[in-house]
Amino acid sequence: MRHYSFFDRLITEADKALRTLAPEAMQARRPTPAAPHFEAELNAVERQHVAGLMRVNHTGEVCAQALYQGQALTARLPQVRQEMLAAAQEEEDHLAWCEERVREMGSHTSLFNPLWYAMSFSLGAAAGLAGDKWSLGFVAETEKQVCAHLAGHLERLPLQDEKTRAVVEQMHHDEAEHMRMAMKAGAAELPQPVRQAMSAMAKVMTTTAYKV
Repeated sequence: MRHYSFFDRLITEADKALRTLAPEAMQARRPTPAAPHFEAELNAVERQHVAGLMRVNHTGEVCAQALYQGQALTARLPQVRQEMLAAAQEEEDHLAWCEERVREMGSHTSLFNPLWYAMSFSLGAAAGLAGDKWSLGFVAETEKQVCAHLAGHLERLPLQDEKTRAVVEQMHHDEAEHMRMAMKAGAAELPQPVRQAMSAMAKVMTTTAYKV
Protein backbone atom coordinates (compact mmCIF):
# COMPACT_ATOMS: atom_id res chain seq x y z
CA MET A 1 0.00 0.00 0.00
CA ARG A 2 1.38 3.39 -1.00
CA HIS A 3 2.03 5.88 1.79
CA TYR A 4 1.34 9.47 0.81
CA SER A 5 3.39 12.35 2.15
CA PHE A 6 1.79 15.37 3.78
CA PHE A 7 2.46 17.35 0.59
CA ASP A 8 0.78 14.65 -1.51
CA ARG A 9 -2.28 14.86 0.70
CA LEU A 10 -2.33 18.66 0.36
CA ILE A 11 -2.47 18.32 -3.44
CA THR A 12 -5.29 15.80 -3.09
CA GLU A 13 -7.20 18.15 -0.80
CA ALA A 14 -6.84 21.00 -3.31
CA ASP A 15 -8.36 18.78 -5.99
CA LYS A 16 -11.25 17.82 -3.70
CA ALA A 17 -11.85 21.47 -2.85
CA LEU A 18 -12.17 22.34 -6.54
CA ARG A 19 -14.58 19.45 -7.15
CA THR A 20 -16.64 20.47 -4.14
CA LEU A 21 -16.94 24.11 -5.17
CA ALA A 22 -17.18 23.83 -8.97
CA PRO A 23 -20.81 23.73 -10.21
CA GLU A 24 -22.04 20.21 -11.04
CA ALA A 25 -18.55 18.72 -10.61
CA MET A 26 -19.46 16.32 -7.79
CA GLN A 27 -21.04 13.02 -8.85
CA ALA A 28 -23.09 10.95 -6.41
CA ARG A 29 -22.23 7.28 -5.95
CA ARG A 30 -25.76 6.43 -4.84
CA PRO A 31 -28.94 7.22 -6.81
CA THR A 32 -30.79 10.24 -5.51
CA PRO A 33 -33.62 9.33 -3.10
CA ALA A 34 -35.80 11.78 -5.06
CA ALA A 35 -35.83 9.57 -8.17
CA PRO A 36 -38.85 7.35 -7.34
CA HIS A 37 -41.09 10.37 -6.65
CA PHE A 38 -43.02 12.66 -8.99
CA GLU A 39 -42.37 16.39 -9.10
CA ALA A 40 -44.96 18.20 -6.98
CA GLU A 41 -46.90 21.23 -8.15
CA LEU A 42 -45.37 24.14 -6.28
CA ASN A 43 -46.17 27.81 -6.66
CA ALA A 44 -43.45 30.43 -7.05
CA VAL A 45 -43.22 31.16 -3.32
CA GLU A 46 -42.95 27.46 -2.45
CA ARG A 47 -40.30 26.86 -5.10
CA GLN A 48 -38.27 29.78 -3.77
CA HIS A 49 -38.60 28.44 -0.23
CA VAL A 50 -37.55 24.89 -1.20
CA ALA A 51 -34.61 26.30 -3.16
CA GLY A 52 -33.55 28.32 -0.11
CA LEU A 53 -33.72 25.33 2.21
CA MET A 54 -31.80 23.10 -0.18
CA ARG A 55 -29.24 25.84 -0.79
CA VAL A 56 -28.68 25.87 2.98
CA ASN A 57 -28.31 22.08 2.96
CA HIS A 58 -25.90 22.27 0.03
CA THR A 59 -23.76 24.80 1.87
CA GLY A 60 -23.88 22.53 4.92
CA GLU A 61 -22.52 19.70 2.78
CA VAL A 62 -19.77 21.96 1.44
CA CYS A 63 -18.82 22.63 5.06
CA ALA A 64 -19.00 18.92 5.88
CA GLN A 65 -16.65 18.08 3.02
CA ALA A 66 -14.18 20.68 4.20
CA LEU A 67 -14.50 19.64 7.83
CA TYR A 68 -13.89 15.95 7.18
CA GLN A 69 -11.05 16.57 4.74
CA GLY A 70 -9.33 18.94 7.17
CA GLN A 71 -9.66 16.42 9.98
CA ALA A 72 -8.43 13.53 7.83
CA LEU A 73 -5.39 15.59 6.86
CA THR A 74 -4.28 16.01 10.48
CA ALA A 75 -5.71 12.86 12.12
CA ARG A 76 -3.05 10.87 13.94
CA LEU A 77 -4.55 7.37 13.89
CA PRO A 78 -4.98 5.72 10.46
CA GLN A 79 -8.31 4.21 11.52
CA VAL A 80 -9.70 7.64 12.41
CA ARG A 81 -8.43 9.05 9.11
CA GLN A 82 -10.18 6.28 7.15
CA GLU A 83 -13.45 6.81 9.04
CA MET A 84 -13.29 10.52 8.25
CA LEU A 85 -12.72 9.82 4.55
CA ALA A 86 -15.55 7.27 4.46
CA ALA A 87 -17.94 9.80 5.97
CA ALA A 88 -16.76 12.41 3.46
CA GLN A 89 -17.68 10.06 0.61
CA GLU A 90 -21.26 9.82 1.84
CA GLU A 91 -21.33 13.60 2.16
CA GLU A 92 -20.39 13.78 -1.54
CA ASP A 93 -23.70 12.10 -2.33
CA HIS A 94 -25.52 14.67 -0.22
CA LEU A 95 -23.69 17.48 -1.97
CA ALA A 96 -24.70 16.25 -5.43
CA TRP A 97 -28.30 15.54 -4.41
CA CYS A 98 -28.74 19.01 -2.88
CA GLU A 99 -27.24 20.80 -5.86
CA GLU A 100 -29.48 18.86 -8.24
CA ARG A 101 -32.56 19.79 -6.25
CA VAL A 102 -31.57 23.47 -6.11
CA ARG A 103 -31.14 23.48 -9.90
CA GLU A 104 -34.50 21.79 -10.36
CA MET A 105 -36.08 24.63 -8.41
CA GLY A 106 -34.53 27.04 -10.90
CA SER A 107 -32.07 28.51 -8.43
CA HIS A 108 -28.35 28.51 -7.62
CA THR A 109 -26.02 27.42 -4.84
CA SER A 110 -24.65 29.92 -2.33
CA LEU A 111 -22.15 32.48 -3.56
CA PHE A 112 -20.33 32.30 -0.22
CA ASN A 113 -19.47 28.59 -0.42
CA PRO A 114 -15.71 29.18 -0.97
CA LEU A 115 -15.58 31.21 2.26
CA TRP A 116 -17.45 28.56 4.25
CA TYR A 117 -15.25 25.81 2.79
CA ALA A 118 -12.05 27.60 3.84
CA MET A 119 -13.33 28.27 7.35
CA SER A 120 -14.58 24.70 7.83
CA PHE A 121 -11.38 23.15 6.50
CA SER A 122 -9.35 25.25 8.94
CA LEU A 123 -11.59 24.23 11.83
CA GLY A 124 -11.33 20.57 10.86
CA ALA A 125 -7.55 20.69 10.59
CA ALA A 126 -7.29 22.46 13.94
CA ALA A 127 -9.55 19.86 15.55
CA GLY A 128 -7.35 17.10 14.14
CA LEU A 129 -4.24 18.73 15.54
CA ALA A 130 -5.87 18.92 18.97
CA GLY A 131 -6.09 15.13 19.01
CA ASP A 132 -8.28 12.40 17.60
CA LYS A 133 -10.71 12.28 20.52
CA TRP A 134 -11.39 16.03 20.16
CA SER A 135 -11.61 15.72 16.39
CA LEU A 136 -14.19 12.97 16.79
CA GLY A 137 -15.98 15.06 19.39
CA PHE A 138 -16.19 17.87 16.87
CA VAL A 139 -17.74 15.45 14.35
CA ALA A 140 -20.26 14.14 16.88
CA GLU A 141 -21.39 17.62 17.91
CA THR A 142 -21.52 18.85 14.30
CA GLU A 143 -23.65 15.91 13.21
CA LYS A 144 -25.91 16.31 16.25
CA GLN A 145 -26.60 19.91 15.26
CA VAL A 146 -27.04 18.96 11.60
CA CYS A 147 -29.62 16.30 12.50
CA ALA A 148 -31.62 18.87 14.45
CA HIS A 149 -31.31 21.29 11.55
CA LEU A 150 -32.54 18.69 9.01
CA ALA A 151 -35.44 17.69 11.24
CA GLY A 152 -36.50 21.34 11.23
CA HIS A 153 -36.36 21.41 7.44
CA LEU A 154 -38.63 18.38 7.23
CA GLU A 155 -41.22 20.37 9.18
CA ARG A 156 -40.85 23.42 6.94
CA LEU A 157 -40.97 21.71 3.53
CA PRO A 158 -44.25 21.77 1.58
CA LEU A 159 -46.10 18.56 2.39
CA GLN A 160 -46.58 17.67 -1.29
CA ASP A 161 -42.87 17.93 -2.13
CA GLU A 162 -41.99 14.26 -1.72
CA LYS A 163 -38.82 14.51 -3.85
CA THR A 164 -37.12 17.01 -1.57
CA ARG A 165 -38.45 15.30 1.54
CA ALA A 166 -36.91 11.95 0.46
CA VAL A 167 -33.49 13.58 0.01
CA VAL A 168 -33.58 15.30 3.39
CA GLU A 169 -34.75 12.12 5.15
CA GLN A 170 -31.84 10.10 3.72
CA MET A 171 -29.41 12.83 4.68
CA HIS A 172 -30.78 12.82 8.23
CA HIS A 173 -30.26 9.05 8.43
CA ASP A 174 -26.68 9.26 7.17
CA GLU A 175 -25.74 12.14 9.48
CA ALA A 176 -27.07 10.24 12.48
CA GLU A 177 -24.87 7.30 11.48
CA HIS A 178 -21.84 9.59 11.29
CA MET A 179 -22.60 10.87 14.79
CA ARG A 180 -22.81 7.32 16.13
CA MET A 181 -19.57 6.41 14.34
CA ALA A 182 -17.74 9.28 16.02
CA MET A 183 -19.11 8.46 19.45
CA LYS A 184 -18.27 4.77 19.09
CA ALA A 185 -14.72 5.67 18.02
CA GLY A 186 -14.11 7.58 21.26
CA ALA A 187 -15.37 11.13 20.75
CA ALA A 188 -14.84 13.51 23.64
CA GLU A 189 -17.69 15.79 24.68
CA LEU A 190 -16.89 19.35 23.68
CA PRO A 191 -17.02 22.13 26.29
CA GLN A 192 -20.26 24.12 26.37
CA PRO A 193 -18.69 27.37 25.07
CA VAL A 194 -17.37 25.50 22.01
CA ARG A 195 -20.79 23.96 21.32
CA GLN A 196 -22.41 27.37 21.61
CA ALA A 197 -19.87 28.93 19.25
CA MET A 198 -20.52 26.17 16.70
CA SER A 199 -24.26 26.79 16.95
CA ALA A 200 -23.80 30.54 16.47
CA MET A 201 -21.61 30.01 13.40
CA ALA A 202 -24.17 27.60 11.94
CA LYS A 203 -26.89 30.21 12.45
CA VAL A 204 -24.95 32.79 10.47
CA MET A 205 -24.28 30.27 7.70
CA THR A 206 -27.87 29.08 7.38
CA THR A 207 -29.31 32.59 7.41
CA THR A 208 -26.88 33.76 4.73
CA ALA A 209 -27.16 30.71 2.50
CA TYR A 210 -30.98 30.77 2.50
CA LYS A 211 -30.90 34.16 0.80
CA VAL A 212 -27.66 34.20 -1.23
